[in-house]
Amino acid sequence: MELSIEPLIYIAVFGAVFVSIGAIYGLIFGKSIKLNNRVNRRLALLESGQTRDEVMAQLRKEMSQHDSAKRIPLYSLLAEKAQKANLAFTPGMLMGVMALMVVMSFFLMTFLTGASLPIRVVMSLAIGVGGVYFWVNKQAKKRLALMEEQLPDAIELIVRSLRVGHPLNSAIGIVAKEVADPLGSEMGFIADEAAYGRDVPDALRALAERVELQDLRFLAVAVAIQQKSGGNLAEILEGLSNVVRARFKLFRKVKAITAEARWSGIFLSAFPILAAVGINVMKPDYYSEVVESPYFIPAAAVVVVFLIVNVIFMRMMVNIKV
Repeated sequence: MELSIEPLIYIAVFGAVFVSIGAIYGLIFGKSIKLNNRVNRRLALLESGQTRDEVMAQLRKEMSQHDSAKRIPLYSLLAEKAQKANLAFTPGMLMGVMALMVVMSFFLMTFLTGASLPIRVVMSLAIGVGGVYFWVNKQAKKRLALMEEQLPDAIELIVRSLRVGHPLNSAIGIVAKEVADPLGSEMGFIADEAAYGRDVPDALRALAERVELQDLRFLAVAVAIQQKSGGNLAEILEGLSNVVRARFKLFRKVKAITAEARWSGIFLSAFPILAAVGINVMKPDYYSEVVESPYFIPAAAVVVVFLIVNVIFMRMMVNIKV
């Protein structure tokens, strides 16, 4: 039996690209950009000797740099995810990393496989661009999940601060000092903007739109309504905290209940691809007798279409909104 390990090499190259991106990010920026640090990044910048204005300018630049680069043709695929992940990479640096990963993939496939030049070029582009996209997407999901988990505790801290007599701006400043990243630096930026005259509801609304978290939209609306119509803000936010926490628990419960269905969907979607890779590894000439048939390409196209339809329907079945 003749074995072809090229498909496995492609998978290994993709894994190497994915790991390399994280290593480059950590090597350039170090621990200052890691989430859930004991001291959030804004406080770390202030402790390093930078002034409040300099920290605000730096954070504002990082928050908006990816949004302003959405018109770049290839980078538009990454801009929204990179903005939500709040990457310290600038758009130019991220494009450079993408180019580096494409070159690295090409050289690895040149030395490890016997594929022709067009195949190596196409695969290196797919692996380099795809690896960066998946890495950025993972960072965005991780950051938003942490922010969503921190929000109920942050709202409760605001409530306690309001009840002991602190104004809203000071309460948000306390959250910025007590809460880790990613929410700590975001709340600190809002507190700094409020100190320079920006309305807190507007700042909260801008944050909610940037990260696209529904719970933050609720917080911004609650504060805006209270400022316009009056009322006990502490009681309003306490009720909101209970709703957010209950919603978060319900989401986790739904996720646990649908775990079997989600993994079944992943298995059913990935099995045909894994089977094709396994057949190609164990018996590369398995389709040699039918590959010249005029029905082979249409049949393969039908299989791909059904696979895509399967993925779409399985995602629809387990994508339960809470």
